[in-house]
Amino acid sequence: MPSLPRIRRTRPGALPVGARAERHALELTASGLTWLHFDRPDQHAADLLAERFGWHALDVEDVLSKRQRPKIDEYPEYLFAVLHFPVYDKAIQRLNAAELDLFLGPDYLVTLPNVELLPVTRLFHRCEEDDELREDLFAKGSWRLLYEVLDDLFDYCFPILDKIGHKLDTVEDQMFEGRAEDVVRDLSNVKQEIISYRKIIKPERSTLRLLERRVERFLPHELDLYFDDIVDAAERIWDLLDNYKEVVEALESTNESVISHRQNDVLRLLTLISVTMLPLTLITGVFGMNVLYPGEGTSGAFWIILGALVLTLASMLGFFRYKRWL
Repeated sequence: MPSLPRIRRTRPGALPVGARAERHALELTASGLTWLHFDRPDQHAADLLAERFGWHALDVEDVLSKRQRPKIDEYPEYLFAVLHFPVYDKAIQRLNAAELDLFLGPDYLVTLPNVELLPVTRLFHRCEEDDELREDLFAKGSWRLLYEVLDDLFDYCFPILDKIGHKLDTVEDQMFEGRAEDVVRDLSNVKQEIISYRKIIKPERSTLRLLERRVERFLPHELDLYFDDIVDAAERIWDLLDNYKEVVEALESTNESVISHRQNDVLRLLTLISVTMLPLTLITGVFGMNVLYPGEGTSGAFWIILGALVLTLASMLGFFRYKRWL
């Protein structure tokens, strides 16, 4: 059976050697175990890998598909899994789902992300550069290598949660500073991130429980608690997302109350001004009629009318103050 050639990393500035399918191929072998890592595999690369490891054609189709839910497919010779993890998409400035397709066999692990997942890339380079780490990790079997990959990926999820929590704290501080439009926009952005994160993690939870049961044939029974840790990490993430969902809903309600209170203050002030001006307009309107009235044409009448206006205004303001409307 033909095998996929191993790819050695070139020096900066050097041209890659080989076909386009080999351009992003990385492979490590130690203690009888092979880890092969591809970023964004194309049709040619997927076909070569399927021919080398004997994968089913439907699994290759799932690898190339852009729309796959998390799932586990079990075969006599290997296990195929599709998992999703949150990544920040700078193009749309939103959290997006990165898909990781992986194949687990008794003597190999193949990881095929559709976008670069930094935790996986960093772990691979650590194993590549540290011979002792590679020998120690690979000697424990494909299950342990898979656990290390997933453990690093879920550890990478928590800083994203911390950023969401920090944003919520910032929004809460801004809420009473009079920047209602900024708060509404920030709340909307954070809420969108929480919704996107929940859409990624929710189907993942049941898939990880299934993975925990299916991977048992690749690991010693006494060490199955390792994958319990992965399931617990997913549950902790879900619990935090639930808490954040409640917090953002409470902040939205509080912000609406603050905005409504400020609007009421504005309306109350405008109403007081209108009510205050009404009797003054009435008085000036009466004396502004084209009829004779006592004192017309004298300077004393002007001061009397002006005094009546001031007295009326002072009386109304005093009444509003007494009623605690002002």
